[in-house]
Amino acid sequence: MSGHNKWSKIKNKKGSEDAKKGKIFTKHARNITVAAKEGGTNPDYNPALKTAIEKAKADNMPNDNIDRAIKKAAGDDASDNFERVIYEGYGPGGVAVIVDCLTDNKNRTAPDVRHAFDKNGGNLGTDGSVMFMFERKGDIIVGKEGKDFDEFMMDALEAGCEDVKEMGEYFEAITDVNSFNDANDKLKELGYKIESADISYLANNMIKVEEDHVDKLNKLIDTLEDNDDVQEVYSNWDDSSEE
Repeated sequence: MSGHNKWSKIKNKKGSEDAKKGKIFTKHARNITVAAKEGGTNPDYNPALKTAIEKAKADNMPNDNIDRAIKKAAGDDASDNFERVIYEGYGPGGVAVIVDCLTDNKNRTAPDVRHAFDKNGGNLGTDGSVMFMFERKGDIIVGKEGKDFDEFMMDALEAGCEDVKEMGEYFEAITDVNSFNDANDKLKELGYKIESADISYLANNMIKVEEDHVDKLNKLIDTLEDNDDVQEVYSNWDDSSEE
């Protein structure tokens, strides 16, 4: 598997402003509620809910907020009937972009996503237009914590991971979707500090872009991520030189 731009996202998240926490918590609450509605309220038997909770805790979301989001899953309020919608398109420089949304109104979300692409030199595509360039995988990023790469590789493979990567101050482990939670738990048990763990769309091949596309690409991704309906944005942009 190729690397991806999650390294910079981790660093940016660490330096995020407190003013953004409310928006982040809202997105986490929505994700937790939908996961609980779809697979049950017990995270031990609902891998998607377990992952959603761990992502929320990584962003320091209070336990009370998490509990309320889970309890909300049992409600019948039509205003909370969110559905997952995936949008695909191309950004400046031919970068493939996947936008993962949870929305209660596609008539609001679709125009917002299209506008973000149009305004920043991209174009929204049709279903399947870029998805073939990505694979759905478990993606675990850990701090090195004094470990060398060979030691991490052995631990990750024994935990059920299928590929590993080293970049900067982090190690990355890739799993298939079904092995993700077990592998994540085993790496925790071995003492690794989990910086990020999620089921992600990982690009099979990354691409570099010309410098004159960088600003618009950053604006496109920032605009999409700032949208309340957008949960995650994935791309095949190799922005390692921008860090």
